Formats: sequence, C-alpha cells, structure tokens
Amino acid sequence: MTTSLRWATRACIGGALFGLSPLLAGTLTSPPLDLASAAPAQPAPANPSKPHYDQGVALFREGKYTEAAEALKKAIDLDPRSAESHHLLGLVYSQGMKQPGEAVAELAEAIQINPNFSQAHYDLGRLYETQDKVAEAEQSLKRAIELAPRSEEARLALANLYARRRLIGQAVQVYRDLLALEPDHRDALYGLGYLSDGQGKTAQAREVLERLTKAYPRHADGWYLLGRIAEKDNRLADATSCYRLAIAAKPDLVDAHYNLGFIYRSGGKQDEAAQQFKEVIRLKPEYAEAHMNLGVVYTSLGKLEEAEREYEAALALKPALVEAQYNLGVFYELHQKDLGKALAHYRKYLELGGKDERVERIVRQVTK
Repeated sequence: MTTSLRWATRACIGGALFGLSPLLAGTLTSPPLDLASAAPAQPAPANPSKPHYDQGVALFREGKYTEAAEALKKAIDLDPRSAESHHLLGLVYSQGMKQPGEAVAELAEAIQINPNFSQAHYDLGRLYETQDKVAEAEQSLKRAIELAPRSEEARLALANLYARRRLIGQAVQVYRDLLALEPDHRDALYGLGYLSDGQGKTAQAREVLERLTKAYPRHADGWYLLGRIAEKDNRLADATSCYRLAIAAKPDLVDAHYNLGFIYRSGGKQDEAAQQFKEVIRLKPEYAEAHMNLGVVYTSLGKLEEAEREYEAALALKPALVEAQYNLGVFYELHQKDLGKALAHYRKYLELGGKDERVERIVRQVTK
C-alpha cells in the first residue's frame, strides 16, 4: 500500500564540462615567429612591452589580478597593437576581477587587431554565454572553430551551448564532429549519451555510454546513466551493478545511492535498502524523499518508531509531498491503529491532489 518516488535524475551537462582558457592551465604560448620576414643579419629589436606582458602572465597565474591588470595596461601603453596583451587583460577582467563589460571590450580589441586570433574568439564566446548573449556566443565559437578546426575546447563549448538551449539536433551534431576528431573524448561521449537518453534513443545512449565507461572506468556519471537506462529496461541486476560502479568511482553520488536503495527495497532487500537511504540522508539531510523511503523500509522491517520518525522528517522538509502524506496515513491506520491521525493525513493527501478510491471512501464514511 505504501508508495515511494521511483528514482532520482541528474542533469550533468553544464559548466563542469567546460574547459577554461589554456592560460589558466599554465599552457600560455606565444605565436610562432615569422622567420621569413626577419633580416638574417640583424637581430629583431627588443619589444619594450614584453617584460610587462610577461609580468602580467605571471601575476595572472598567481591570482594577483589587480597587479596583473596594471602590468598589462603598461604593456598596452607601450604597444597598443598587442593583441596578446588585450586578450590577457580581457581574461583578467573576466575571470579574475569579474568586470564583464571591460572584458568584452578588451577581447573585442584583441580580435580587431588580429581577426584570426582563435583563442580570443573562443574566450569572447564563453564570456557572451555567461551574459546570456546566445547569438553572439554562437557566432564567436563558430569563428573560433573556423580558425582552429581541431580545437576540441571550442567544439565542446558550442555543443554544450546548444545542449543547454535544448537545440538537441545541433548539439548532437557538434558532439559527433568532436568525436570524429577524438573518438574517446570523455565529455563528448557523455554529452551525446545524455542527450540520446533524453530523446528516448536508449540503444544509442547505451552504446555511447559503454564506450565512455570502457575508456574511462572511473566515470561515475557515465555508470549512473547506464544504471538508469538498465533500470528503465527492467534489467535490475545490470542497474545494480552500474550504480555500484558509480558509487565506487564517486562515493558521494547521492542519486546513485537513492536509486540503488529503491532497487533493493523493491526486491525485498530491506536491510540493504535502509543502508543506501541512510547514506543518502547522511550526504543530503534535506532529501525528503529519502526520509520517506527509509520510513517505508523501516515499516517493512517492523521498526515502527523509526518509521514514524522518518515519515515525519519527510513532511517537515516537504509538507506537500503527496506520497508521504499517504504513507503516513497508511502507517497510522494499519500499524498504529490510530484512525484520527490517519484521517488527518488522508485528508491532506486528497487536498494535495492525491487519487485513491479506498482513501476517498474512508474519508467519506467518516464525514457522514
């Protein structure tokens, strides 16, 4: 008679998948020298702005953004046509000083000086995205890809932009383009698997996610999605295995614990289910549905005091949780023989839109 919420869902396409500019990774490189245009008999003249630019790079990497900005401004004063200095100053404003207006201006200036500066187009696209300027972000990222066709970060950013805007067809195509460049690209495999599952293309999603977990056996979210797919297909043994692997890779993956607990509960493994729901509550005490399901498990185990406590905790956290109102009504009616309390929860259950002929009949009979 008790009810419980089926499973948890995770939406994992987002900022966590994105890479930042190589500057943050310590991989800043200078453009190649044009040796053909240099006079072989004479060394190139010293660039007076370079020491300031180099200082700006070092300060940026140390997180000293105000000092980095000052150094880069000095570099620009000495060499106003330095696209690299404008670009880095734009990153300082954007990533360090949180001044997006100034950041856009500096990145745009870098592109004005050097229209083929692919990294500047990429960083400008990412900045536009944070400002919810979707069309501008798309244009900048596409230009970055045109200039650097093998840029994995630009393709990934564009695919994720489409995915977040629910432009699924475009997102899928860009993920596929990226996988054509790098067949084992972790984030492209996950993104494609996630979208395929959302479209109901289960076989395709499963194939892509199996590729992902084969290449990256510790990819917790990949195992989690495979578990969800298996559970929807009623392959509960496979789902259990996948959820366990997800938890092994990421012990604090709350949704995997929750779904595994539900499988154990529905399979009659109440002790194992209780362990999983208790872990969910340890990790996320405000998870009302976990408290409710633990109440169901405790009721099955005859631990009525503990069950009542968990049902009450669920409703304290989420009073409009329809299933908890119903379950607590059943608990008081059948296990505690307290019809008064049962009716209070049954009435609340019906007020919240719950539909159950037996409950409706009980409430009507008492009302008469």
